[in-house]
Amino acid sequence: MPSSDLLPSLLYKINENQLALEAAILELSNWVEQHGSPEVADNVRGALDTIDQNEEFIKLTLAVLMAPE
Repeated sequence: MPSSDLLPSLLYKINENQLALEAAILELSNWVEQHGSPEVADNVRGALDTIDQNEEFIKLTLAVLMAPE
């Protein structure tokens, strides 16, 4: 299998990891907020917004890359 065939699968797995990390970090920010640091939690959620903003583009691009030719 040519390495170019592996690229879409690799990107898909990287995206899955990114979303899992986002979920874990969100859980941590909720814990931080509950333990008295709402400013820190807000900063973390602000940084996570970038992942949310890019998610649709990544999904669409992966769909195109993974579509049979």
